[in-house]
Amino acid sequence: MKKGAQNMVDAVTQRRLPPWVWAVAGLGVAWNIFGLVQFMGAISATSASLAAKGMTPDQIDVYLSIPLWMNIAFGIGVVGGLIGSVLLAFKNKLSQPVFLASLVAYVVLFIGDIVNVVFAALGPPQVIVLTTVVAIAAALLWVAQISNKQGHLA
Repeated sequence: MKKGAQNMVDAVTQRRLPPWVWAVAGLGVAWNIFGLVQFMGAISATSASLAAKGMTPDQIDVYLSIPLWMNIAFGIGVVGGLIGSVLLAFKNKLSQPVFLASLVAYVVLFIGDIVNVVFAALGPPQVIVLTTVVAIAAALLWVAQISNKQGHLA
């Protein structure tokens, strides 16, 4: 094989994603599609729909008074996570800054839940869910960083 052809083979081999990264990217897509459904439910929630889910009147008041910037942060977090996961699956190094934006947005949302007493109103389940979301966003960013350092992303 000629040297130029070997370099091309090496470049393609180097960019091949390990199976575990494919799995993470696929799970990331699935997780963020679920998150997108949750986001759509959050921005379209009504008093009646929240009451039907078992929320108390006080919880409904807190939930429906969430400021717009928190919904924007939620949207950026989930859409960023979905786009980042697709970019990771396509071996694109832009997955890193997109995952970073997603993580930052989720941290902003977490802070908003503290400041706007959402955690206090909705209790431990909300804390657990949002902590899990932040942890998964951080893990997706970490996988993209590792994949890039190992030369799998271009």
